[in-house]
Amino acid sequence: MTKLIGISGSLRRASFNTALLHAAAALMPDGATLQVKTLHGIPLYDADLEAAEGVPDSVGALKEAVVAADGVLLVTPEYNNGIPGVFKNAIDWLSRPAADIPRVFGGRMIALMGASPGAFGTTLSQAAWLPVLRTLGTSPWFGGRLMLARAGEVFDEAHAIKDTVVQQRVRVFLAGFVAAVRRSQH
Repeated sequence: MTKLIGISGSLRRASFNTALLHAAAALMPDGATLQVKTLHGIPLYDADLEAAEGVPDSVGALKEAVVAADGVLLVTPEYNNGIPGVFKNAIDWLSRPAADIPRVFGGRMIALMGASPGAFGTTLSQAAWLPVLRTLGTSPWFGGRLMLARAGEVFDEAHAIKDTVVQQRVRVFLAGFVAAVRRSQH
């Protein structure tokens, strides 16, 4: 069984990216699972807090979920043509202490996808993640791209993908990523 963890980079209750992540969990290929995680409960990074109290429990739990996964799916919104601050903050916490970076991120397969109400999807935020992923020593997957533009037209009132063509795009993307993760384990 291939185990992925997916992290939504949005805190919004009706987030298109959280909806995309839940849809992805339901569209996983056979023999693979996707654990859905959000950033709720992750505090702002503060080195003084870390020094006084260590890594917060919410961060430690997310970190261990990443370590237990075979691959990570970052589902990123795009705010002002870049990475959402809350999402970058969470990744910064996961890299603490710095000695944990190889255990949490080193060589770990990472895929990016996202949804946006705008016309260009999440092209720029996905590109902005690349230096961060390189710095952390991850193994980004470049075998597919998934950027859902005009997300308000993609999801129904229950936050499900209403277009079978989009569902198929998500299935193909996930199948490609899962296959790459499996290849990396041999």
